[in-house]
Amino acid sequence: MSAQVHVPSLLARAGTASALTLALGTTMLAPGIVNDAEAATHSTKALSIAASKKGSPYKYGAAGPRRFDCSGLTMYSFKRVGKKLPRTAQQQYNKTRHITSSQRKRGDLVFFHSGRSVYHVGIYAGGGRIWHSPKSGSVVRLERIWSRSVWYGRVR
Repeated sequence: MSAQVHVPSLLARAGTASALTLALGTTMLAPGIVNDAEAATHSTKALSIAASKKGSPYKYGAAGPRRFDCSGLTMYSFKRVGKKLPRTAQQQYNKTRHITSSQRKRGDLVFFHSGRSVYHVGIYAGGGRIWHSPKSGSVVRLERIWSRSVWYGRVR
């Protein structure tokens, strides 16, 4: 015997979001929004993609696949896992869900700022380190976070 659920009565008793949770068996935040576990999967895959670009030369304005600037590396890495980020570090910060340093996880974005302006971005690798494309004359590499003037963001 199969159990049948009368959705209109569920909506009336539990509310739309709860009924969706019951009917679908997952937590649905809103259309287009993913839960933390799904975001973590995308983020760790993006982290692996960024790490695979180790040694790729820095080039201002480049977004891969062979040369990168800082935001080009993050944009490229997330695009490869189906997540769209804007082009600049500041725009990427504006688009992410802002989190504290104690909430950061591997694959979250690390934004370096001066005052209210973001000037650099990398992907958190754990242990206080990031994968990033630092500056002209350098290459994509793993490096310790060198400043306290950082903010963290999670790609949704």
